[in-house]
Amino acid sequence: MPVRPSEVNAGLEGLLDRLASLAVDSRPVDGKSCPISAAPANLPRRPAAPEDESSAQREPAAVEAFFPAAPRSVADTHVAEGEIEGIILRLLMHCGTSTGVELSQRIGLPFPVMEKLLHALKMGRLLVFKSAGTLSDYVYEITDLGLQRARQSAVHCSYCGAVPVSLGDYCASVAAQSLGRVKPRMESLRRAFADLTISREMFGRLGRAITSGRGLFLHGPPGNGKTSIAQRITAAYGESIWIPRAISVWGEIIRLFDPSCHAELPLATSERIVADEKIDHRWVRIRRPTIVVGGELTMESLEITVHKETGIGEAPIQMKSNCGTLVIDDFGRQRVAPQKLLNRWIVPLEEQHDYLGLASGRKICVPFDQFVVFSTNLEPRELVDEAFLRRIPYKIEVENPSVEQFRKLFEQTCQMHGVAFDGAALDHLITRHYDSAARPMRFCQPRDLVHQVGIFCRFRGLPPAMSAAALDAAATDYFSIMGH
Repeated sequence: MPVRPSEVNAGLEGLLDRLASLAVDSRPVDGKSCPISAAPANLPRRPAAPEDESSAQREPAAVEAFFPAAPRSVADTHVAEGEIEGIILRLLMHCGTSTGVELSQRIGLPFPVMEKLLHALKMGRLLVFKSAGTLSDYVYEITDLGLQRARQSAVHCSYCGAVPVSLGDYCASVAAQSLGRVKPRMESLRRAFADLTISREMFGRLGRAITSGRGLFLHGPPGNGKTSIAQRITAAYGESIWIPRAISVWGEIIRLFDPSCHAELPLATSERIVADEKIDHRWVRIRRPTIVVGGELTMESLEITVHKETGIGEAPIQMKSNCGTLVIDDFGRQRVAPQKLLNRWIVPLEEQHDYLGLASGRKICVPFDQFVVFSTNLEPRELVDEAFLRRIPYKIEVENPSVEQFRKLFEQTCQMHGVAFDGAALDHLITRHYDSAARPMRFCQPRDLVHQVGIFCRFRGLPPAMSAAALDAAATDYFSIMGH
């Protein structure tokens, strides 16, 4: 049965009403002060949510707080026209010829906007029509003058991807999708930690820390799931956010979208069919990021890195984790001294914004809006001073499992991996390899030992099942050097 235009329009309006909303306040773009600035005109807005009980308990994933609306003109991009023209010329310098539609898709601008830019470039004798395309389109070719202009611009920056988003638009998007706007419900927290064995007391402490959105210090013996806990925190805040592929500041380009850190999450097919023409394709929808860094973290990772060959800046990890979770794993084992690292972040943690230097020497102010988790096996008081600990109000020790938790986890792990569980064999393991050796239990050990039981059985040609012999062999191999 054919769909009437009125039904399509109604569906489109309903989708846009549901998706297109943006907070009117944002953090500053540059400067030393932090005034509230208005959201750019082409981005959809909505008033800040009221602080009543119903809004505070809303489901995080129920409504997307931000939707990037496609620009209707070059002015709506909030990027200089000359900067966009440079991207087009550099693209044609590499590919030779292209249709207007193809160029539109590659730089992420609607075709009507693209047409005006191409017309201006043609009038300036930088492009020519090579042949006619389809549906009033043309095949464009760069001229010698255009090639000269492209080479000149490529000396400073060779970027030729999607048109970058202005820093003001980016700051506004972070404000709209901020963790501070989300108050996770108990059901969201339970779903986030459903696959972990956590005591009621631990769950309550984690819940309070996550609801605060102000960060967390996890400490305790290795192998008890500190990293696993940290990696699941993001899920409590909702599934998706929008980020720009790149950001433009005073003509300098910072690449933000990183496939190694961000998982793209396109709209559902039914939504995409209706909304595709209304989306600003300079943005990409991703899962709320969880970025984990360990011993490889350096001070350079916290600053914009400019590639000398391309002139393109790479956003630091704290920018890539905005509206998500940043986990500093194995804190205290980095190549940089803990105190030096913490001093770098004292102001961002307190003020929720960070200052970054550009290649030109200018400073910009960007949002610092993520749930920061410091995870360490070391004693926190030996790593940091009281001034820093005060800025991380939630400090949680992840303790060893109780015998009851250990047994339950062992049984669950056997079921998960298709290994037959045997309570008597587990009693033998606990008596011989834990009680007799005064060895503490760890949350990771059931997984590791069950995996080795499976290998033992496969090597012997036996069905996968727990037994005293299999657990003795697994424990001997597993604990031979570790001791306790």
